[in-house]
Amino acid sequence: MRKIVVTNNVSLDGVMQAPGRPDEDTRGGFDRGGWAVPYNDPVMGRVMGQGMARTGALLLGRRTYEDFAGYWPRQRDNPFTPVLDALPKYVASTTLDEPLPWVNSFLLKGDVVEAVAELKAQPGPDIAVLGSGDLVRSLRRHGLIDEYVLLVHPLVLGTGRRLFPEGDSSGDLRLVESVTTTTGVLIATYQPA
Repeated sequence: MRKIVVTNNVSLDGVMQAPGRPDEDTRGGFDRGGWAVPYNDPVMGRVMGQGMARTGALLLGRRTYEDFAGYWPRQRDNPFTPVLDALPKYVASTTLDEPLPWVNSFLLKGDVVEAVAELKAQPGPDIAVLGSGDLVRSLRRHGLIDEYVLLVHPLVLGTGRRLFPEGDSSGDLRLVESVTTTTGVLIATYQPA
């Protein structure tokens, strides 16, 4: 059985919206996009690289998929690009149609929760979920997430879409590993308790 591993950047107040670029996700008037970039360092690169080495596929929501598909295939000087291109990418969407534009991308058919449960039941390496807040919330409600790798950045954004929105009480987590970067980001790995 494969593990579903969620990897997300979050601020101290739990915001996950638009960590990579100013124009990444401006929903709700969010104007703090790109907040995670100044915190990148070699420690983070090493830990994220190790995680990618254990990943056998990506599972993405529509918004994250479209953003990644519009960005990563054009980053030819980045060592993550060939890895991401080669991975199977499963996309949860009710509005996209196949063929999907990014190589090795597959649209999940039918009920997303059932489709993810089927993927998870197959033998093979871990399936990584990046970004994809709505998808993460759905998978969490159905007990399909095995691990969270949260990159907790030392800043408070005060506004924005959160990984765990107000009123979400889906259970306790257990810390299984942590690494602190030179820029103060805590990379914390949690599993459901």
